[in-house]
Amino acid sequence: MNLSKIFASVQSKALAIAIGFSLLVVASPASAHHAMGGGMPSNFFEGFMSGLAHPVIGVDHLAFIVAVGLFAALKPQGIFIPLSFVLSAMLGTGIHLLGVSLPVVELIVSASILLFGILMAMKNSPNLLVMVALSAVAGLFHGYAYGEAIFGAQTTALVAYLVGFTTIQLVISSAAFFVGQKVLKGDFSQVSPSLKSAGLVICGIGAAFFASSLSSLILPVPKG
Repeated sequence: MNLSKIFASVQSKALAIAIGFSLLVVASPASAHHAMGGGMPSNFFEGFMSGLAHPVIGVDHLAFIVAVGLFAALKPQGIFIPLSFVLSAMLGTGIHLLGVSLPVVELIVSASILLFGILMAMKNSPNLLVMVALSAVAGLFHGYAYGEAIFGAQTTALVAYLVGFTTIQLVISSAAFFVGQKVLKGDFSQVSPSLKSAGLVICGIGAAFFASSLSSLILPVPKG
């Protein structure tokens, strides 16, 4: 029995669980997904800050952004996975602002997290084109959800919001991509060269949000 391998595996799982738990703790107080306390951004600065904050204060969106970045590290030319998500998210926000309705948005957002977590934890995942397509579809619904916070805003705040959430998503997914590559190359000697543990954490986060969204859909809470 190789104790060093067992210890490294335990460390990697503990690290992944700790990161996932930290994300939940940090983001859970801001579950409303509004950086302005529910208020509508009225200028460029407020729009930009709201755009920066929205994908971060919502742990569901944050978990998926991290997931697409980590997944990118698993595939040759995988950087197209987060890029397709980010561009599609802009389109999704535009669809919302045009007044077009998409069905069961929160359910699909949570399902996308669960799906990517499962695929990351699997030994063999779909090829790059399939992952790019799945990422783009997920981006439409995540972007649509982003649009709720800016619906009805003036043009200046709206443009700033789009710039803000696009920037932060690129930064986070790129950072996850970089970390994922380092882990796979064994540059972090204390972490097992596998991203399966991170996939399991993301899967758990997705499952929790999916169950919550499904229960809200089946048994909606009465208003008032």
